[in-house]
Amino acid sequence: MIELIIAACLATGECRESRLAYDATDVSLMTCMIAGQTEVARWQQQHPKWQIRRWRCELARQNGWVL
Repeated sequence: MIELIIAACLATGECRESRLAYDATDVSLMTCMIAGQTEVARWQQQHPKWQIRRWRCELARQNGWVL
């Protein structure tokens, strides 16, 4: 699995990470990075109170192991 990870904060200082998962057979890390900007913009529209601090793509991890 490939994850698009969005780190965002509220004006109150509360921060969180949102993870969008993609099947690695359909999406590569490069595709995630290229298409990620569009997905981040869509996420921002759906969550207008949150300020995006950063985002990244990475291989999904489960129990410390890369899947």
